[in-house]
Amino acid sequence: MMNNPKPISEFLVPGKRAHLVGIGGVSMCPLAEVLAGKGLLVQGSDMTESDSVKHLRSKGISVAIGHNAENLGDCDFVIRTAAVHDGNPEIAGAIARGIPVYERAQAWGALMRKYPNALCVSGTHGKTTTTGMITTMLELAGKDPAAVIGGKLPLIGGYGKAGHGDDVVIEACEYSETFLHLTPFMGVILNIDNDHLEYYGTMGRLKMAFQKFALLSRTVVFNMDDRNTVDVVNSIDRPVFSFGINEEARFRAVNIQEYRPGFYEFDVLELGEQFAHIKLGVPGYHNIYNALAMCCCARPLGLQPADAERAAAEFHGTGRRFEIKGECNGAPVVDDYAHHPTELAATMATAKKMGYKRIIAVHQPFTYSRTKALMDDFAAVLRQADQCVLLPIMGSREVDDGSVKSEDLAAKIPGSIVVDGLESAANWVKQNAREGDLVVCMSCGDLYKACDMMVGKA
Repeated sequence: MMNNPKPISEFLVPGKRAHLVGIGGVSMCPLAEVLAGKGLLVQGSDMTESDSVKHLRSKGISVAIGHNAENLGDCDFVIRTAAVHDGNPEIAGAIARGIPVYERAQAWGALMRKYPNALCVSGTHGKTTTTGMITTMLELAGKDPAAVIGGKLPLIGGYGKAGHGDDVVIEACEYSETFLHLTPFMGVILNIDNDHLEYYGTMGRLKMAFQKFALLSRTVVFNMDDRNTVDVVNSIDRPVFSFGINEEARFRAVNIQEYRPGFYEFDVLELGEQFAHIKLGVPGYHNIYNALAMCCCARPLGLQPADAERAAAEFHGTGRRFEIKGECNGAPVVDDYAHHPTELAATMATAKKMGYKRIIAVHQPFTYSRTKALMDDFAAVLRQADQCVLLPIMGSREVDDGSVKSEDLAAKIPGSIVVDGLESAANWVKQNAREGDLVVCMSCGDLYKACDMMVGKA
């Protein structure tokens, strides 16, 4: 912003008052917690009430509902996400009053410099789970890390923590190149898929952003089984740790077995020698890769293979990642953050492994551009369900130009239905779910509210 004569680091000191616009978001909620833990006076605003808003208030952080310039009060500086534009009344109000406005990633880039070991987890899929696993590993080892996680981690009682140790673990998002403000000692790249192309335009530009992220890192941990990631890493001159099932990976999963439906255990070899035996406490084949990434980080963080084994066994997921919310008519209801076809496919594969008679997929498409560009991929995945229920597209930062609707997606999924909103989705499930079903709700929007309705929590 043009009204920032000082670097944000000068404001990140005890006693300064920070105002966070969109404070309830998955990227902002943990930042608010960490800033408060550092002694700053934290306040913010969000458009709606949510569990994260309630959580922040329980921590003594003031949150206003609705965006209004009056919410700024006597704040010293403002932090926003890339999704909040200059036309927002609080941003416009701050500029008019000469209050500095910074991006969320700028705040993290400055905070990270205070920690000897700053670890950033990037990738199109799996960031929250992997960040949660690594945080769990450090926490159980007594390292007291700082953390920023896109879902609530029960072990630390929130989306993040300030920590008093040498380590900080941050989920690094590629949207609008925000992760390029970070300064990792170790950068993790889990995978690179065709997302956020409304911003990047092409896969080539998306991969270039990940290349820049890798070059910001002193050491890079990467998935050798992901072709796009390999293309990026092959073009950089940084020390690397590779993981995968590929025989050439430094950290390799072998002897993979299901110890119960949907849950896996396996041996990890490092350069062909036994490193650890991992027994996952979360379901899903895709979590093998997330656990391998965690194993790569163990020794550079001063930990032992046993710390990785314990973390894998005791990590049971973060909020909204295949989170079982309760039951509806005897059918478990799962809330999952999946919003890209690859993520939906991983969630559906996990669900189908669990032995239920019928899978009911409830999906709230997120952003018009993603739905339009990847419609055939979404349809192919959702056709795997025994019944598909679609909600209207949640536009978020985008404007509806009328060119795509959920009905267009439904036309490609035989037997699917489109409901008109959250309450209708919950009512459909209440009327039709039965024992032997598994209800899987997938969205990064506010579909979780319908989950609560289905299980009688709202």
